Amino acid sequence: MEILPRGARVRLPFAALLLLVASPAAAQTSLTRAGAIQAAFARGARLSVAAADTAIASAALIAARALPNPTVTGSYSKSVPNWHLNADIPIDFPLLRNLRTRSARAGLQAAQARVLFERAMIAMETDTAYTRAVAARAKVRLSRRNAQDADSLLHMVVRQRDAGDASDMDVELARVNAGQQANVAADDSATLASAVLDLQAVLGMVDDAIAIDPVDSLTPPPEPAMPISTRLDVDAARLTLDAADLNARLQHRSIWSQLSISPGFEYGDPSQPGLLPTLGIGIAVPIFDRNRGQIAQSEAERLKARSELRLAEVDARNALNHALRARETALGKVARDRRLIVSADRVESMALTAYREGASGLANVLEAQRAAREVLRQYIDDLAAAWVATAELRVFSTPPTSMP
Repeated sequence: MEILPRGARVRLPFAALLLLVASPAAAQTSLTRAGAIQAAFARGARLSVAAADTAIASAALIAARALPNPTVTGSYSKSVPNWHLNADIPIDFPLLRNLRTRSARAGLQAAQARVLFERAMIAMETDTAYTRAVAARAKVRLSRRNAQDADSLLHMVVRQRDAGDASDMDVELARVNAGQQANVAADDSATLASAVLDLQAVLGMVDDAIAIDPVDSLTPPPEPAMPISTRLDVDAARLTLDAADLNARLQHRSIWSQLSISPGFEYGDPSQPGLLPTLGIGIAVPIFDRNRGQIAQSEAERLKARSELRLAEVDARNALNHALRARETALGKVARDRRLIVSADRVESMALTAYREGASGLANVLEAQRAAREVLRQYIDDLAAAWVATAELRVFSTPPTSMP
């Protein structure tokens, strides 16, 4: 639920708080959490880069499947037969073609997995930035209410001092408390502005001023989908390793160059009229180059892909364990905070009543209010932590079967 004021409040904020009011809502665009994520997808440069990588991998697969074109050569010689026409037809070995195509296909699948992973990461970053913005807004509302309460308490102490029921020291103490709460409200307002600007930056907006208004409430987060066994970046790394392994096998088997057949005919021999068929077979002999450069490069790429897979697996496992523990801890603290809020509110009300009746000092009231403020602020922080952990878990809930 949204953090709202506790109990009945009787006084309006004093003049200093008027400076803390945000710009008119009419000048801002209301934005929900889901709308923010969709806007990030539409504007995200990272997603465009990942999509470009997919287009490159798609083109690589087309190139791997392409058959080599034949070459036709015509020539003339002074000796008979004078005219020569030959066609050079490259023969693509089925085994090498299969390895090349499978490697390119694995590369394309890896690029598609990276696109989905980037989408999941963009959603997580946007969700986290949105959570921080609504948490900052909840703290602003709370601190402004606290400043109103401190101002009301100051006026009450002044009235009691004028009636002879309070001392000048109580008045000064209440005035210090009111000033401190006004400063807290000012700091929270600045934090809110920074959080909204950070959210706008995640959305790819270039506005220097606050242009959006996060409208969702800071409620307890929904239950996330069950994490799958692997994260999409791990799937992408595994597919990249498959592509590198297939390419290494291809290069090891490509020491002998491509075979070609050269059919043709000759014409112009008076002793043998008509077309004279010819046939040749060509293959490059690996004397000077045994494909060592390509083999070394493919082996290095395979080693790199294997290392990246291990790193991705470790990072994903640590991130999953961290997110699960963080969410469980935050939700446990939220449940305790709710009980503490009720107790702290009751203590504050009892202390204020006792002070009005002269049965307690002002210091007890201020201490009770401080404890209530801290509990409420902690409740906001714990709700935000639960949302952030839930957003992290959603990265693990995108199945690889949704790859295009």
